[in-house]
Amino acid sequence: MARTMKAAVFVEPGKIELREKKVPEVGPNDALLRITTTTICGTDVHILKGEYPVEKGLTIGHEPVGVIERLGSGVKGYREGQRAIAGAITPSGWSNACLCGKCSQDGAGTKHGWRPMGGWRFGNTIDGCQAEYVLVPDAMANLAPVPDHLTDEQVLMCPDIMSTGFSGAESGEVKIGDTVAVFAQGPIGLCATAGARLMGATTIIAVDRVPERLAIARKLGATHVVDFSKANPVEEIMRITDGRGCDVSIEALGLQATFEACLRVLRPGGTLSSLGVYSTDLKIPYDAFAAGLGDHRIVTTLCPGGKERMRRLMEVISSGRVDLRAMVTHRFTLDRIEEAYDLFSHQRDGVMKVALTP
Repeated sequence: MARTMKAAVFVEPGKIELREKKVPEVGPNDALLRITTTTICGTDVHILKGEYPVEKGLTIGHEPVGVIERLGSGVKGYREGQRAIAGAITPSGWSNACLCGKCSQDGAGTKHGWRPMGGWRFGNTIDGCQAEYVLVPDAMANLAPVPDHLTDEQVLMCPDIMSTGFSGAESGEVKIGDTVAVFAQGPIGLCATAGARLMGATTIIAVDRVPERLAIARKLGATHVVDFSKANPVEEIMRITDGRGCDVSIEALGLQATFEACLRVLRPGGTLSSLGVYSTDLKIPYDAFAAGLGDHRIVTTLCPGGKERMRRLMEVISSGRVDLRAMVTHRFTLDRIEEAYDLFSHQRDGVMKVALTP
């Protein structure tokens, strides 16, 4: 086995480039995954632009699909050569956060104080998976075998996009017969639309302005689509619901405007489920919030991780109830990583998700 590998490394704001790095050494509880397919996430673009700080020299990426190359001495129940994925969030399984049922916040409480997103380690606090190999920590809590009948691209969305999008509907506690509005139909919003349908919503209103994304939203379960470049989405949603409003609104973009619109379309007692990553302070309008007397709920969710979550998501794919392969619009080899970032970060050529293969 080679001692070095190619990896996409954060150099400085505005620059991620391919470099040679040492292949990680495997500790007792780790696994070394040889990457066969991965992708670029919107969060990676925030890192590229310097909007989210990471250490210089860090390998980027948090959506791995691959083959187990080596297992630590303490890792049981797996075999080398087995196909597997790991979630973008890699909980230890034994932390206070995990034992409180919030695995995504694993590691959030430290001697330096509280910090959010403690469970997000790949491409954040440890080397990620836009490389030929990635070291999976706490492998027995995080490695999920891929069924033989599923392809890499079928399970590529499970580690992050699918888990995050579905969680928008789950945290919003969507019920049978609910009306749900999903603002923004990027990859996460599309998965939220699919999740709302699986949870039992019968009226699902997808909001975006890109015709191709609205078309995919319909295939994934949207009963209505609203092009916000042609109509005021709040007014249109209230018209569709006969003035009643939505039981749940899901914010999947991370902007003040969409957050506020989500609040304005809620019925009294409705839930705003927020998936967006916000770069500025949010303001809650007095009238939309009914002065705090509207029995509204606002909930946030970080991508659920761990092997059981991954297993469940792959079961959904296996069942045929959701097919997300249409989201992969472009394919690159790892050698062309800088070209892939340029395309994805500038959202050219109708790009949604990029499949990267070493």
